[in-house]
Amino acid sequence: MDRLESYRDLEVWKVSMRLAREVYQMTEVMPKHEIYGLTSQIRRACVSVPANIAEGYGRNHRKEYLQFLGIANGSLKELETLLLLANSLKSIDDITELMSLCDSAGRLLNRLRQSLQRGIDIN
Repeated sequence: MDRLESYRDLEVWKVSMRLAREVYQMTEVMPKHEIYGLTSQIRRACVSVPANIAEGYGRNHRKEYLQFLGIANGSLKELETLLLLANSLKSIDDITELMSLCDSAGRLLNRLRQSLQRGIDIN
């Protein structure tokens, strides 16, 4: 396996960044009266995923890294819930692709967390 130079080399970070970009594009069509409500909350949750992956990577200790990956995972679950709510309220039409990206990011996050918990050096 090639040595990682940065958190930007992590597949989970790349997928979560793609998810964040697509969420931002999708939320552009949400009702304007939701800009400070549901739209804002969805955007904060989606940004939190790659941000916490990056922040955890930059920490000095594995335990801290795992903590930030846990926060990223929590934000991912929050995002899924908010997307489901927005869809049920008809604020966003089709969330199939977004939910698929959430699933992919979740699987990758879990694999990274398991590797770190087993003590495997990912750097």
